[in-house]
Amino acid sequence: GNMGVVNPDPAFLKALRDWTNKSKSILIFDEVMTGFRLSLQGAQGLYGIIPDLICYGKIIGGGMPVGAYGGKKSIMEKIAPLGPVYQAGTLSGNPVSCAAGVASLEIILENEKFFYQNLDANAAEWKSQLDAHIKVKGYPVSTARAGSMFTIFFQATAPRNYQEARRSDIEKFKLFFWALLKKGIYYPPSAYEACFISSVHDSEIVEKVSDGSIKALDEAFGG
Repeated sequence: GNMGVVNPDPAFLKALRDWTNKSKSILIFDEVMTGFRLSLQGAQGLYGIIPDLICYGKIIGGGMPVGAYGGKKSIMEKIAPLGPVYQAGTLSGNPVSCAAGVASLEIILENEKFFYQNLDANAAEWKSQLDAHIKVKGYPVSTARAGSMFTIFFQATAPRNYQEARRSDIEKFKLFFWALLKKGIYYPPSAYEACFISSVHDSEIVEKVSDGSIKALDEAFGG
């Protein structure tokens, strides 16, 4: 997500798990963006790979300022007071942030299946409409999606890594961004960020964003 949505190769993730198991090293997943967003189990649930440690960002606090990490019992027991590794911070266990996180998870759990299906469907609809228009116009633009995370790349083929992502046409992205902003739609102000669909984005909003994105692409390419 920090270079736009670049979907990992499942074989690569499996190889990482196999290699770390064989070398008795630790596999760490950064789920700051994907945790509770792609599924209640995060990316590990989506791809079926269980890491040894997981890092979460403010999603663990319902968007409030807090972070957390967790993992296998054998590792977590090394943390004080059970073990010799001491960890503390100003916002550790902040009661307001933790309460917000619990409340967010309770809302999701009320109808987990529908919650994620709705998020994914809205992102898929946005992608579908853009892809169809890009194909008709022949624009050198591609899209990538993972669940409710979505990125528009200004290059003909969706990148597989950071080096490929850097080939995006930044000048065309700038034209697209400003054209979209004038339509009242605030896209991430970087070609290397991911868009996040939320439960507040209903079908009406998604339709407006899809239509605005199509028109903004036309303006960027003079079409």
